[in-house]
Amino acid sequence: MSERRRPGLFVEQQSYRRRRLRDAARLLPVVLAVLVAVPAYWLADDGTAGGTGTRNVGLYLFAVWGVAVAAAALLALALGDDPDEEG
Repeated sequence: MSERRRPGLFVEQQSYRRRRLRDAARLLPVVLAVLVAVPAYWLADDGTAGGTGTRNVGLYLFAVWGVAVAAAALLALALGDDPDEEG
């Protein structure tokens, strides 16, 4: 018997997942730029952090940096070197 194909499946699942991982890797810097810009919205009109201390802003930026490193490392591991991939 021939191999059954699921209806609606046009691309191989592994190549689809790989493309989505590459898309995530391309989107990561944009998301991180937005997250780093968030503390600018916390600043009050007089230039001081209204309600949010400098300590909290620093901790937030450090946490975003840590998440960025972890996300980039996970994406790099997931993408890895694929001998079948061109370019």
